[in-house]
Amino acid sequence: MKTKQIVTNLSPYVPGKTIEEVKEAFGLERIVKLASNENPFGCSSYVKKGLQDALDNLELYPDGYAREIRQKLSKRLQVKEEQLMFGNGSDEIMLIICRAFLEQGTNTVMATPTFPQYKHNALIEGAEVREVPLVDGTHDLQAMLNQIDENTRVVWICNPNNPTGTIITQQQLDHFMQQCPEDVLVVMDEAYYEYVTDMEFPDSLKALPSYRNMIITRTFSKAYGLAALRIGYAIAHESIIKSLEPCREPFNTSVIAHRAAMLALDDEAFIKETSKQTEQIKQAVIAFCERQGLRYFPTQTNFILIHLPITGDEMAEYLLRNGFIVRSGEAIGIPNSIRLTIGNKQDMEEFMQVMEQKLLEDSHV
Repeated sequence: MKTKQIVTNLSPYVPGKTIEEVKEAFGLERIVKLASNENPFGCSSYVKKGLQDALDNLELYPDGYAREIRQKLSKRLQVKEEQLMFGNGSDEIMLIICRAFLEQGTNTVMATPTFPQYKHNALIEGAEVREVPLVDGTHDLQAMLNQIDENTRVVWICNPNNPTGTIITQQQLDHFMQQCPEDVLVVMDEAYYEYVTDMEFPDSLKALPSYRNMIITRTFSKAYGLAALRIGYAIAHESIIKSLEPCREPFNTSVIAHRAAMLALDDEAFIKETSKQTEQIKQAVIAFCERQGLRYFPTQTNFILIHLPITGDEMAEYLLRNGFIVRSGEAIGIPNSIRLTIGNKQDMEEFMQVMEQKLLEDSHV
């Protein structure tokens, strides 16, 4: 059996250790997962209470057009229904974009480090990947423009960027889009949109009519707390959505996911309150970093990347043994760092105590 040659050189996505695995490995009773940028406050109570009716008729296929959530979201965002597409998380939308636009002889431009699935999916389609290093944790948009040529099909901008949490501003986006060729698709990945507080963050939705080659991707996995149900969406000009639809699986999102997303949209108070709490707790973590003399990237997300005097692997292993799962910077292209999801107040207070102990121990070596 012969696969594509590139597939033999690619590694599958390896998820972090599960809570159950860590409990078993280290004999711990309580584990706090701070590695996947999930919402520690869960999802809206509206969702939990209202899902029962979605369990009826499970023998039937879901609506492949996602009509109900499409209508609701189009009204919320004030865009046409034809401007929306839904995916099994925004990850699948990125895969669909690569399937539709990329092939051998084409190239795609992205930052590094950034969300790894852009590169992974592009390579599978046989495209050349052109990576541009971040500057101070932020996209170098001019350098990205310099990489665009007649064979460039897609440019990826993760805003806020994962794993650094930094943003590009409205002014920077406008300058980039005005310089970018109109036949190059620009993907604005806004998975952490609901957490942003910086007033200079671009209003990409408002900008869509001006930039017909832009597509915005968002998700219900992060702030809405629906990661387990896998539903995200894209917003773009009708012509772009139309070009993507043939590459989408016919029943790619579930009845339960549709219903949960609709219920989640009804509870704006949940998003506002949990985002507010996350920001307050994040500021406490930032103050901790300042006291410890630790550098960090200014983040507009529910995570923070902290630079360390030791390797990220060493700190992550120490934290793991003490019941905290974090992401080592060595695994995401930023050595001597960890990426930390902002948890609830109690969990973060305990985390900071454990991390402070490790830093204290190392300072005495």
